[in-house]
Amino acid sequence: MTNSNPWTSRRSVVRSQRTAQASRRTVRIALAANALVTMTKLAGGLMSGSAAMLAEAAHSMADTANQMFLLVSIKLASREPTPAQPFGYGRMRFLWTFIAAIAMFLAGAIFAIGYGTYQLTVGESSTGYLVAYATLAIALVAEGLSWVRAVRQTRGEAAQANLPLLRYVRETRDPNVKMVLFEDTAALAGLAIAFAGILADQLSGASVFDPAASIGVGLLLVGVAGWMAHDTSELLIGAAARPAEREALERTLEEFDEVDNVLELLTMVLGPNSLLVAARVDFAAGLEDEQVERASEQIDRRMRDVVPDVTEVFLDATTTPPDGRRGRGDSGNHRSQRNGSPK
Repeated sequence: MTNSNPWTSRRSVVRSQRTAQASRRTVRIALAANALVTMTKLAGGLMSGSAAMLAEAAHSMADTANQMFLLVSIKLASREPTPAQPFGYGRMRFLWTFIAAIAMFLAGAIFAIGYGTYQLTVGESSTGYLVAYATLAIALVAEGLSWVRAVRQTRGEAAQANLPLLRYVRETRDPNVKMVLFEDTAALAGLAIAFAGILADQLSGASVFDPAASIGVGLLLVGVAGWMAHDTSELLIGAAARPAEREALERTLEEFDEVDNVLELLTMVLGPNSLLVAARVDFAAGLEDEQVERASEQIDRRMRDVVPDVTEVFLDATTTPPDGRRGRGDSGNHRSQRNGSPK
């Protein structure tokens, strides 16, 4: 399939649309779970007077807003490319995940830590322990179901990438799955912190453990938000392919007899499942234009087979003329060419 518009490429958006469906389902499940949990925690926190429970309500409210951001990002990333955005809008996924990380940071830093600190100075204690425990139990079930869904999808994708689960989580470029997985893991940890604080308050009769748990939940949110913002910011500004992918691409170029030397190999992330590859290669001496063209097409196909996320390939092919001589200032550069068709 050829692109009728020479100013744009649909390769990246086609692959993004193919791979976004599973992420969309995971985000929708997380959104439904977090919306339910937010209302439950808010009601439980107001009825019990627990600072930790109210901090958890803010946590779930931030998670709910984040899931909405992520759904918006998937929608925006599926837009068709334009001459102003020739490779499409795949990086919208990274931008909105970064915004979601900021929202999580604010929920942790401003409300959970701030309200917990205020409760420590006031010294009020919660009384509705039964309501608090019932709320935690409901939240545990809802958050657990969302977490299981996120883990299942992540494990399947890790198996497809032939990577261990934890390594895949560290290296994946899909911000939606990573964000949902981190949020749900943090939510389960937050529930454990809230439970410990409420239980310690009840057993000791003191009024410090519950607000301390609120501060603990806030610090947890700040940590997860910082981690997500760091990972996403690198992708947002144009990160390279993973080291293993770069090595595989370089080996692929060097395997061709027509290639004498790989002078330059640059990669850039265009979206969660889209990579741009630009290579400057020195072809063997004496190759005709047709041979260079044929070898370039083979290289293009092979690169996409070796690293399926490769959607754009640009080759700058340099060869020595058949007579072995170059005129003054002649680099032997046949063309900077773009290869392949959408996969």
